[in-house]
Amino acid sequence: MKLTINEICLACGGKYIGDESLKNTQLSSLVTDSRKITDGGCFAAIKGERSDGHDYIELCFESGAVCAICEKLPENPSKPCIVVPSTCEALKKVAEYYRSLFNIPVIGITGSVGKTSTKEMVAAVLSQKFRVHKTQGNFNNELGVPLTLFGLDESHTAAVIEMGISDFGEMSRLAKMVRPTHCIITNIGNCHLENLGDRDGVLRAKTEVFDYLSGDKRVFLNGDDDKLLTQRNRDGISPVFFGINTNNEYFAENIINKGENGIECTLVHGDRKIPVQIDAIGNYMVTNALAAFAVAESLGLTDEEIAAGVRSYRTVGSRDNLIKTGRLNIIDDCYNANPNSVMGAIDTLMNFSGRRVCILGDMKELGEHELELHRKVGSYAREKGVDLLIAVGPLAKEIKSGFGDDGIYFDTVEQLAEKIGDIVKCGDSVLVKASRAMKLESIVKILTEIN
Repeated sequence: MKLTINEICLACGGKYIGDESLKNTQLSSLVTDSRKITDGGCFAAIKGERSDGHDYIELCFESGAVCAICEKLPENPSKPCIVVPSTCEALKKVAEYYRSLFNIPVIGITGSVGKTSTKEMVAAVLSQKFRVHKTQGNFNNELGVPLTLFGLDESHTAAVIEMGISDFGEMSRLAKMVRPTHCIITNIGNCHLENLGDRDGVLRAKTEVFDYLSGDKRVFLNGDDDKLLTQRNRDGISPVFFGINTNNEYFAENIINKGENGIECTLVHGDRKIPVQIDAIGNYMVTNALAAFAVAESLGLTDEEIAAGVRSYRTVGSRDNLIKTGRLNIIDDCYNANPNSVMGAIDTLMNFSGRRVCILGDMKELGEHELELHRKVGSYAREKGVDLLIAVGPLAKEIKSGFGDDGIYFDTVEQLAEKIGDIVKCGDSVLVKASRAMKLESIVKILTEIN
């Protein structure tokens, strides 16, 4: 970061309190976690549910911070402070200003499912030509996106920024900071319906991003998604469509899913055909590779660079993470869940040998149709040929109902934990998936320890 205290003060409209001669001090970083303060950094004090950052301002000064952004002054502050009505709003304003200092490709990625895996795939491909800055962890919301943008420096020649939302207006606030030159929307699914109502609401909320495009203003949409397919023109911008279906401008052929050995396919655009190998187990990664191909082609990457980038992709966290214990194949996908992502995970499971077992928990924030959507997932598992379904949680009872009487149901994760060792068998392939609130990672841990 190369901002001065005065630039931050002007960007956020705050009131400067401190020695006037220090206003032009250049900052090394801007953080909200007091444990991450560095010499010459700025600490933004945020009041959270568990702790109040304002209590740590002087500690940060002692640790090397040269300035703080805060809503209330500490008693007798030893270093300059910028006082604002809302620290969170101030961060967004500073992030918007800071982003404006960079004239580089910025790829903004959103969608109901697959944002993170698409972000990782795009970053892997673009890294063959650019020095890429990308979103880390789950820093994709109104606090995380500013912190992600603050990680940009003059050495970066491209950025890949993930944007996650749960309500109307959020995308506008995120995109106003990110100002993407290239935008990817992965799909429109049944998620956050408590706020967004239905998939049409999800579409409206996600496509708010179009109003804040900058530079080249390139839009890339999953043409296999019926809702996205309706977005043929927006303010003179014609989207580029990618997807498995050959009607898309960018599509794939010769797809071979080898289960634990990854996926082979050929990426196609016109006369350009690129054979690639993907180190992943879910067919949806082909769609992600197509999105990366489309963006990479617009930025001038060669066939060799694109193929090498796709090959370098690696799964992140508990997303289609394959764990082979010798007795079981475990698909750890318990990072999050909605009906679309669960059905996609079931498709992935069916590429594995042995008895196919689904351990599925509650899917949160699905609104008034949540029971119907849970039943739909159970029915899908039955249709696809899942051998055994284990449901856990009050909502997941409807998954078991959709699957049929031979499914197994547990009220709590604790009850499941006591019995799971007696249910799974050597040679099983097991999918574990639910919303994060269910904390099914405890079940994954038990499965990995079964002898």
